[in-house]
Amino acid sequence: MNTADLGLPVDVPSTALFTDQYEFTMLQASLRAGTADRRSVFEVFTRRLPEGRRYGVVAGTGRVLDAVENFRFDAGVLGFLRQHAIVDEPTLEWLASYRFTGDIWGYPEGEVYFPGSPIMRVEGSFAECVLLETVVLSILNHDSAIAAAASRMAAAAGSRPLIEMGARRTHELSAVASARAAYVGGFTSTSDLAAGFRYNIPTVGTSAHAFTLLHDSERDAFQAQVSSLGSGTTLLVDTYDVAEAVRTAVEVAGTDLGAVRIDSGDLLLVAHRVRQQLDELGATGTRIVVTSDLDEYAIASLAAAPVDAYGVGTQLVTGSGHPTCSMVYKLVARADSADPKAPLQPVAKKSMGGKTSIGGRKWAARRADADGVAEAEVVGTGPVPPELAGRQLQVELIKGGEVVAREPLDDVRERHIAARGALPMSAVQLSRGEPVIPTEYA
Repeated sequence: MNTADLGLPVDVPSTALFTDQYEFTMLQASLRAGTADRRSVFEVFTRRLPEGRRYGVVAGTGRVLDAVENFRFDAGVLGFLRQHAIVDEPTLEWLASYRFTGDIWGYPEGEVYFPGSPIMRVEGSFAECVLLETVVLSILNHDSAIAAAASRMAAAAGSRPLIEMGARRTHELSAVASARAAYVGGFTSTSDLAAGFRYNIPTVGTSAHAFTLLHDSERDAFQAQVSSLGSGTTLLVDTYDVAEAVRTAVEVAGTDLGAVRIDSGDLLLVAHRVRQQLDELGATGTRIVVTSDLDEYAIASLAAAPVDAYGVGTQLVTGSGHPTCSMVYKLVARADSADPKAPLQPVAKKSMGGKTSIGGRKWAARRADADGVAEAEVVGTGPVPPELAGRQLQVELIKGGEVVAREPLDDVRERHIAARGALPMSAVQLSRGEPVIPTEYA
């Protein structure tokens, strides 16, 4: 079952007001000028990656599809627009029957991208496309930033699983989106139940320091938890003295204790000491989970430590220092009239300060070397070279207003693993650098 179809309570009733006001004023003016129905092409891209990052990760595409389907103007939304005189009555009448009827193409979710990559292309009338700008950018900028951070952390973690646990560090709905994006980027589970409910992501969790402090002794707390959850549970061992807690944990749960969690201190040193102690006590199968303000650099520093899993919160849901991807949504082509047969004309803003863009509807392909390793992102507006025809990146997402590319989240996750694996090895190095492959314009 696709939980996206259930209309769960973490959704909002309409996405129509996840919009900046100038979308509506442009709509009103274009309706009055007779230009609203001109066929138009908008593209989402970023001019640069966040400083030091080697690649970006496309995430949030599935949520964009949901948002476009849910972009509806019911009586309450129209009443708000009327009450605050956002637009005039003819525009309100037009909005009342709004349905996106155009086409959307884009990089499939989980794919990697680079500066200039046409990550998403929205085609239709100017009026119906321009209204989607803010909600599309809101989703893609947020989710792609989280997924990029998650991808770097997953690369640093190697085969060790990662737990997303940042819900308490962000907005409640952002927490759900963050858990989804983290799963795309390589995390294996989340502590956030709304994300598990909405997207069927595996959920985990046992206890916090408060549970230990509630009881008269640490032993009492461990006994209560094991009695309730079984010996395979994870016991938090750094409330008081770690060595004493580990000893007590094995005494209470036995050598079949599932795991211990360390949430403070010098994690590298403590993990080695705890592993030695567990082995000496016969709990050789007990895993060690570490948390405590981890990021990709901290995870990498623990590569040689006897750690079995990581829990990451704040740094993940804030993009590990880069909470946005700076994606933009720009008009790149439009017809000279409302005639459906009128040819598209490339258009582009001319600007100082690095904000220029390239006009024309674009295709994208990734050229690989003889070993199948990516060597360039090729973007063009003319015919696709024959040698790149089979390596095009964009897929059809919405056709004639109907979603045609909704897919399971596990497929998206696997796509990202494959896409990252096809990049040069330096892509996953944590040292700062330029994009791992260049963008070439054909």
